[in-house]
Amino acid sequence: MSTLSPFDEVIPRLGTHCAKWDLMEKVYGVPAKDGIAMWVADMDFRPPACVQDALENMVDHGIYGYYGDETAYTDAICWWMKNRHGWDIKANWIFTTHGLVNGTAMCLDAFTKEGDGVVLMTPVYHAFARTIAAADRKVVECQLALNDGKYVMDFDTWDAQMQGHETMLILCSPHNPGGRVWSHDELQGVADFCKRHDLILVSDEIHHDLVFGGVKHTPMAQFKDITDRLVMMTATTKTFNIAGTHSGNVIIEDDTLRQRFAKRMMGMGISPNSFGLVMATAAYSPEGAAWVDDLVAYLAENHRIFDAAINAIPGLKSMPLEATYLAWVDFAGTGMSREEFTQRVQKQARIAPNHGPTFGAGGETFLRFNLATPRSVVIEATQRLTKAFADLQ
Repeated sequence: MSTLSPFDEVIPRLGTHCAKWDLMEKVYGVPAKDGIAMWVADMDFRPPACVQDALENMVDHGIYGYYGDETAYTDAICWWMKNRHGWDIKANWIFTTHGLVNGTAMCLDAFTKEGDGVVLMTPVYHAFARTIAAADRKVVECQLALNDGKYVMDFDTWDAQMQGHETMLILCSPHNPGGRVWSHDELQGVADFCKRHDLILVSDEIHHDLVFGGVKHTPMAQFKDITDRLVMMTATTKTFNIAGTHSGNVIIEDDTLRQRFAKRMMGMGISPNSFGLVMATAAYSPEGAAWVDDLVAYLAENHRIFDAAINAIPGLKSMPLEATYLAWVDFAGTGMSREEFTQRVQKQARIAPNHGPTFGAGGETFLRFNLATPRSVVIEATQRLTKAFADLQ
C-alpha cells in the first residue's frame, strides 16, 4: 500500500500564468527549466476535493450571473471561526474584499488620511508598506527585537518612537515572515499600545489556520477592550490555496467603524465575485477542516526537514516556525554581503526566494523560503543549498 500523501504530487505550474513559477526567471534570473520557485506565498498543492467539486458544479451549470443570497457563505464563515478559533461573529460584521491587500487598502482609505503615520512591526509582509506608501500615508517602522532567535515586541522602544501623527497599526498575526504566533500577553500589549496612542488596529490573521506544534493562535477580537478600534482580516485563500479568487474578509464588530467601512465600500463600488464565494463556502466545512489538519501535519514535516538541513550549514539559521509555511533564514553568520549570499542561492542553488529587505527594517540579512511544496522539492532545495555553501562546512 502506498504511503504517499496527496501533497507529494508534483504538479507542473509553468505555463499556467502562475506568478510564482512563470515570473521566476524574469524577477530573479533563476532559470525556469530547472529552478525552484520558493518566493510568492501560494502553495503547490490542489485545494480539497470539496472546493474542486463546488467549482466544477458551477462550471457544469454554465451560467455566471450575479451572486445572490450570501446566507450559506456567511454561515460557513461564522461556523469556521467558531469551531476552529473559538470566535463568535455575526454575518452582518462581514465585508468581502478583493483579497486582504485590497482589504488593507480599504482600511487605509476608510480610517486614515493622507500624511497619517501607519505603524508596522518590521520585518513584516511587504505589501503593507507598499500599499501605505501608494496611499500617501507614512510608514512608521517599529522593529521587532530578536530574543534567542525569535521575534519579540519592544513596546518601550516603540512608545518613544511615536510622534503623534500615527493613526493606525497593522498587525500581522501570526507573523509573516518570522512565523511567530503571538502570545496572549503580547497581544494584550498590542491592544494597550493602540489605546495609549489612539490607533485603529487592523489585525491581518490570514495565516491563522496554519499553526504548528500545539501552539494556539488567539484572535485579536478576543480582547473586548479594543472592539471600538479593531478591524479583523481573515481569508480562505492562504489556508486552501485559492489566492487567485482574490477574496478576503474584513470583519468589524463595532457599529461606528462598520458604518465607515461600509460607506467606503459602497463609494468604491466593491462587491465580491461569485467564484470566490462558492469556493470559500465549500472550503469552510468539515471536509475542508480535515484537509487542513492533514496539510498542517505535512507542512510541519517539511519545515523539520528544511530546518535540519539549513541549521547544519555553518552561518545559516532558520527561525523556529510556529505558523505559516514560510521559512525565514538568517545568513548573517556567514559573514557574507547580502549580494554574495543571495547570488549563491539564486545562481548556484537555482532557487528563487524573497529578499529580506523588502520586509522592512530588520530583514537585511534574511531570505524567505516557501515550503508549501511537495517534500521532494523541499529535499532537493536543501541539497542545492548545502552544495552552494559547501565551502563553509
